[in-house]
Formats: sequence, structure tokens, C-alpha cells
Amino acid sequence: MELNRTVPHALRQNISKLNVDRTTRIDIALFNGFALPGIAAIIEVFQKANALVSPRPIGRSRYDVSLWSAAGGRIASSSSVFVWTESVESYRDTNDVHMLFVAGGTGAQQACRDERLRDWLRRRHPSSEIVHSIQEGQQLLEAAGFTSRDQPLFEAGHEWRDVYPRRPFGEPPGAVDTALRIVKQDLGAELAQLVSESVVPDHKTPFASPITGRAVPQISEKIMESARWLEANVDQPISIDDAAQVAAMSERNFLRRFKSEMGITPSDYLLRARLNMSCRLLVESRLPVDKIARRCGIGSGGQLAKLFRKYLSTTPTDYRMGREASRTSS
Repeated sequence: MELNRTVPHALRQNISKLNVDRTTRIDIALFNGFALPGIAAIIEVFQKANALVSPRPIGRSRYDVSLWSAAGGRIASSSSVFVWTESVESYRDTNDVHMLFVAGGTGAQQACRDERLRDWLRRRHPSSEIVHSIQEGQQLLEAAGFTSRDQPLFEAGHEWRDVYPRRPFGEPPGAVDTALRIVKQDLGAELAQLVSESVVPDHKTPFASPITGRAVPQISEKIMESARWLEANVDQPISIDDAAQVAAMSERNFLRRFKSEMGITPSDYLLRARLNMSCRLLVESRLPVDKIARRCGIGSGGQLAKLFRKYLSTTPTDYRMGREASRTSS
């Protein structure tokens, strides 16, 4: 309700003129060990959009988000947060517009072996306007028979091609970007901007990804893929050999290529990614410091405090308080 009060009157009038009575089904394929942050952000985008549009008839939303897994029921994310899902075998098609997101995460490889999920993706893919795989989710699409690696975003209808210009493999649209583009196409740029500002806080940490701002041609596809894999698995115990296998290289060659192309070693890149997530969680959540440390693969609040003192000359608690104070005064 609070979000509705932030909508300018002129924008509300524009929204009322749009076809907001149409329901778009957002289907999200999950599996045990899926990466939660990206999925949570997608859901929030569509929930915020629902809150901003005009009141709908009871039981109808502009965006109807459903979580699906092979067997249904409770499944665990890679950070041990449980969510409730529907079984793919209970899926019933409708005449509504459908969009499909496929989660990434460490459990993707195991999920690829489940024929129920593969068969469901084969049936959902052709009838979905947009199909977006998140990182390791591409493995599931490939297991289902969709092998194009250069288009993580598939367009089934010609009307989407102007909205989603083709990009090189090294610069695919993110899942949140895709969700916001869907909202923009349906409800206009102004409302999409309001959703974006609400969902994606303008908080830049001292440990932004080295990929940001780099010219894509300087980084090869394999190294880019390994870097994204490292960022997606910060909460897991990771070895350099694991990352080298993602890049399909020997460990020695991987270390040399990664440092040459990224300007930083894989170990330092992983540490920066973990500290980056720690900074964001300190500002964007009320989780205790010790729990944030564990979720970011750092082990304990004490170890996180040591790293903060070393790299930021402060403590996690003081960092959180300082950011809160600056947001309050701005």
C-alpha cells in the first residue's frame, strides 16, 4: 500500500489507459540447490509492478508468479532457505501470456538428470514468449535440447525483438533486467523505472565486480563464464580447480589467463565477490553479521570483521551504521 502512494497522479492516469486486465504468467523453474538472490529479485520486480497498477478483480494479478520443480513441495536453495513449489506434473496451460525463467545454482547439474524437469522445459519453451536462463540454468535448457549458447534470452514472438536487441555472449541481459524490460513493455518506462528504483537500491560497494566497466572484447567467453560462476557461488566452498573446469582449462592455464584478462587472480576475484555481497547484505538486510558472513562463504563474523578492518579500516557493524546514516541524511 505504501508503494502505491509514491505513484505520481499523471502516471496513474497513464497506467489506467493500459491493458492492465491481461494476466501474464511468470513461470520459474527451480531445483534443490538453486541460487536464491536472482530468483528473489525477479519475484520482487513483478510483485512491485502488481502493487503499482490499478486495482484488479479478486484473484487476478497483472503478473502471476509460480514456482515449479520436478516433484513439487519444499525445496532448498544453495543458502539453505526453503521455498514451496508446485510439481511440474500438475502444470495446466492457459491462454494467458507466459514467460519462463530457469534458475541457476549449484544444483543445476543434478537437476539436468531429472526427466520430469527436462520434459516440462521442452513443453514450456515453445509456448513461452520469453525464456531466460540464469547462469547454470542454461545447462537445464541444453539438457532439454535447446543448445544455443549465444542467446540466453530467447524470443518466441516478433514483438519482443525491438525490446531485446541482440547482444554479444559476453554481455547478456541479467534476469532482473529482463523482468524490468517485460514490465516496461507492458506498463511503460515510467512505471518500470519506479519498480527499478524500489527493487534495485542505488548502493555501490567498494568491491564492485571487475567486469563492470570493462570492454567485453578484452575478456574471453570462457574467462567471463568462470568469473560469473565464481560470483554465483560465493556461498559455497570453491577451489581454483572447480573454476578451471568451468572454463574447460588446466588449472595452470586458467590462472594465467584469468590474471591476464581480468587483472586479478581468481582467488582475489572470489574474495572481492564475497566482500561485495557482504556489503550489500549489511545495507539491504537486517541479518546478523555472523549470518551474513556464512551466507557469503566467509565462515564467521570474526573473519568478516578482520577482512573489513584490513580492506576498509572499519567493522561490518560500523559500515552498516555509516551507510544507514548517510541514507537518512540524504
